Amino acid sequence: MSGRLAGKVALVTGAARGQGRSHAVHLAREGADVMLVDLCADIPTTRYPLATVEDLDQTARQVEKLERRAVILRGDVRDRKALEQAVALAVSELGGLDVVVANAGIAPLGADGTAQTFVDSFDVDFVGVVNTFSAAIPHLPEGASLIATGSVAAIRGAVDNPASGPGGAGYALAKTMIVQYTKALAKQLAPQKIRVNAVHPTNCNTDMLHNDGMYRLFRPDLEHPVTEDVMDAFGTIQAMPIPYVDPADVSHAVVYLASDESRYVTGLQLTVDAGAAL
Repeated sequence: MSGRLAGKVALVTGAARGQGRSHAVHLAREGADVMLVDLCADIPTTRYPLATVEDLDQTARQVEKLERRAVILRGDVRDRKALEQAVALAVSELGGLDVVVANAGIAPLGADGTAQTFVDSFDVDFVGVVNTFSAAIPHLPEGASLIATGSVAAIRGAVDNPASGPGGAGYALAKTMIVQYTKALAKQLAPQKIRVNAVHPTNCNTDMLHNDGMYRLFRPDLEHPVTEDVMDAFGTIQAMPIPYVDPADVSHAVVYLASDESRYVTGLQLTVDAGAAL
């Protein structure tokens, strides 16, 4: 542990698995205590399984193995009250709040989606960021850091196509709006020396990537593509010859934006994308 975040308290949404778990563990490794928030339930319009209570407990155990405190809360980022409760827990049990990572997200892809699929995708992926930041802002000290998870896919327009369906449209709109939202909020909070930035990953090796809807988007020629069928197609997104980045690659960027090393970095749209945006 290098202690880049020693004495800090962080809140991470979507913390039960994937990028969220990785971010929580990396923040803890640098000395932060972590408030872990996740729905731990499926959303009907999202056809791949979402994280479970057991997943969230496992994240907490990994944080605690690093001798940092972990507090968990099952909450829906679409519910502002749930986020306010999470912030209150962080402040009361962990002693404050310095870093907020609005990471929770879904990607319910498929041309057979419905209007509700669009609503759920947009609400989790954008409204969830707004709710998380809005709940936290009244409690943040000078020097605090707000970090949102966007997507290079939305920046380059790869998701906003008919094959991705209403869920893909909601995802693309949400991730695109994160860019403008974080820039505008960064300007508003700059006088308080509170920073607001976004990270935009490319394909990332998580359950959001490895599911039937995503596989069929990349291989529409196959009825039921499996992992080996899509690896070459995944690689077409990045300029570098890789199919995806790992969650840790994104977490390194998150730790930088959370630490004082980036104390004057705000409004940044940081791509972790192996050249996908190129």
